[in-house]
Amino acid sequence: MPIVTVHQGPRDVELKRELVRRITDSFVDAYQIPAETVQVWIHEVPTDSWGTAGKLTADQ
Repeated sequence: MPIVTVHQGPRDVELKRELVRRITDSFVDAYQIPAETVQVWIHEVPTDSWGTAGKLTADQ
């Protein structure tokens, strides 16, 4: 059973639904497995807890 973990900033629930669907479809196509065996975990990190290039994402 594949488990895919996505770390990202906050996103709209509709975007997350689409992401989960596409990731699941990719595994189904690549591995020829049932969709029910694919798990996608989304970990949202607040912008004040994420940094790039020495700056918090919240400050950019």
